[in-house]
Amino acid sequence: MRIFLTGQYRRFLNTCVWSMQGWVAAWATEVSLRQWTIVNILSAALAFSLPLSVTERALILALGILVLAAELFNTAIEEIVDHVTPHQHPAAKKAKDCGSAGVALAALAGGVAWLVILIG
Repeated sequence: MRIFLTGQYRRFLNTCVWSMQGWVAAWATEVSLRQWTIVNILSAALAFSLPLSVTERALILALGILVLAAELFNTAIEEIVDHVTPHQHPAAKKAKDCGSAGVALAALAGGVAWLVILIG
Protein backbone atom coordinates (compact mmCIF):
# COMPACT_ATOMS: atom_id res chain seq x y z
CA MET A 1 0.00 0.00 0.00
CA ARG A 2 2.80 2.41 0.88
CA ILE A 3 4.52 1.86 -2.48
CA PHE A 4 1.22 2.52 -4.26
CA LEU A 5 0.67 5.78 -2.38
CA THR A 6 4.24 6.89 -3.03
CA GLY A 7 3.79 6.20 -6.75
CA GLN A 8 0.47 8.05 -6.84
CA TYR A 9 1.96 10.98 -4.96
CA ARG A 10 4.89 11.15 -7.40
CA ARG A 11 2.50 10.96 -10.35
CA PHE A 12 0.41 13.78 -8.90
CA LEU A 13 3.51 15.94 -8.36
CA ASN A 14 4.69 15.24 -11.92
CA THR A 15 1.28 16.25 -13.25
CA CYS A 16 1.47 19.52 -11.30
CA VAL A 17 4.98 20.23 -12.63
CA TRP A 18 4.01 19.45 -16.24
CA SER A 19 0.90 21.60 -15.96
CA MET A 20 2.93 24.52 -14.62
CA GLN A 21 5.48 24.07 -17.41
CA GLY A 22 2.64 24.20 -19.95
CA TRP A 23 1.23 27.36 -18.39
CA VAL A 24 4.65 29.05 -18.32
CA ALA A 25 5.39 28.09 -21.93
CA ALA A 26 2.02 29.37 -23.14
CA TRP A 27 2.31 32.53 -21.03
CA ALA A 28 5.69 33.31 -22.59
CA THR A 29 4.43 33.09 -26.17
CA GLU A 30 0.67 33.70 -26.23
CA VAL A 31 -0.52 37.28 -25.98
CA SER A 32 -4.13 36.09 -25.99
CA LEU A 33 -3.56 33.98 -22.86
CA ARG A 34 -2.19 37.02 -21.06
CA GLN A 35 -5.13 39.12 -22.27
CA TRP A 36 -7.70 36.55 -21.14
CA THR A 37 -5.93 36.30 -17.78
CA ILE A 38 -6.27 40.07 -17.28
CA VAL A 39 -9.95 39.88 -18.28
CA ASN A 40 -10.42 37.06 -15.75
CA ILE A 41 -8.74 38.99 -12.96
CA LEU A 42 -10.99 41.98 -13.66
CA SER A 43 -14.06 39.75 -13.92
CA ALA A 44 -13.24 38.03 -10.63
CA ALA A 45 -12.68 41.37 -8.92
CA LEU A 46 -16.05 42.57 -10.19
CA ALA A 47 -17.73 39.33 -9.14
CA PHE A 48 -16.44 39.77 -5.59
CA SER A 49 -17.27 43.48 -5.43
CA LEU A 50 -20.90 43.12 -6.52
CA PRO A 51 -23.61 41.65 -4.29
CA LEU A 52 -23.79 38.32 -6.14
CA SER A 53 -24.84 34.98 -4.73
CA VAL A 54 -22.29 32.25 -4.15
CA THR A 55 -23.69 30.38 -7.15
CA GLU A 56 -23.40 33.43 -9.42
CA ARG A 57 -19.81 34.02 -8.33
CA ALA A 58 -18.95 30.36 -8.83
CA LEU A 59 -20.42 30.43 -12.34
CA ILE A 60 -18.47 33.56 -13.31
CA LEU A 61 -15.21 32.22 -11.90
CA ALA A 62 -15.67 28.76 -13.44
CA LEU A 63 -16.48 30.16 -16.87
CA GLY A 64 -13.43 32.41 -16.68
CA ILE A 65 -11.24 29.40 -15.97
CA LEU A 66 -12.95 27.58 -18.84
CA VAL A 67 -11.91 30.40 -21.20
CA LEU A 68 -8.30 30.01 -20.06
CA ALA A 69 -8.50 26.25 -20.56
CA ALA A 70 -9.93 26.73 -24.05
CA GLU A 71 -7.11 29.14 -24.86
CA LEU A 72 -4.55 26.57 -23.71
CA PHE A 73 -6.21 23.87 -25.83
CA ASN A 74 -6.17 26.25 -28.79
CA THR A 75 -2.48 26.94 -28.22
CA ALA A 76 -1.78 23.20 -28.15
CA ILE A 77 -3.67 22.71 -31.40
CA GLU A 78 -1.85 25.58 -33.09
CA GLU A 79 1.56 24.38 -31.92
CA ILE A 80 1.12 20.83 -33.14
CA VAL A 81 -0.46 21.91 -36.44
CA ASP A 82 2.43 24.29 -37.08
CA HIS A 83 4.91 21.54 -36.21
CA VAL A 84 3.30 18.90 -38.43
CA THR A 85 2.26 21.17 -41.30
CA PRO A 86 4.48 24.25 -41.60
CA HIS A 87 2.88 25.05 -44.99
CA GLN A 88 -0.63 26.36 -45.44
CA HIS A 89 -3.09 23.50 -45.81
CA PRO A 90 -6.91 23.52 -45.67
CA ALA A 91 -6.96 20.92 -42.87
CA ALA A 92 -4.45 22.93 -40.82
CA LYS A 93 -6.53 26.08 -41.28
CA LYS A 94 -9.69 24.25 -40.25
CA ALA A 95 -8.05 22.84 -37.11
CA LYS A 96 -6.75 26.26 -36.07
CA ASP A 97 -10.04 28.00 -36.86
CA CYS A 98 -11.99 25.41 -34.86
CA GLY A 99 -9.66 25.90 -31.88
CA SER A 100 -10.19 29.64 -32.10
CA ALA A 101 -13.96 29.14 -32.32
CA GLY A 102 -13.80 27.06 -29.15
CA VAL A 103 -12.18 29.95 -27.29
CA ALA A 104 -14.77 32.34 -28.69
CA LEU A 105 -17.65 30.13 -27.55
CA ALA A 106 -16.21 29.77 -24.05
CA ALA A 107 -15.81 33.56 -23.86
CA LEU A 108 -19.35 34.02 -25.18
CA ALA A 109 -20.64 31.71 -22.43
CA GLY A 110 -18.91 33.89 -19.83
CA GLY A 111 -20.35 37.03 -21.38
CA VAL A 112 -23.86 35.57 -21.47
CA ALA A 113 -23.55 34.56 -17.81
CA TRP A 114 -22.53 38.11 -16.87
CA LEU A 115 -25.38 39.54 -18.93
CA VAL A 116 -28.01 37.28 -17.36
CA ILE A 117 -26.69 37.93 -13.84
CA LEU A 118 -26.56 41.71 -14.29
CA ILE A 119 -29.96 41.97 -16.01
CA GLY A 120 -31.68 39.42 -13.77
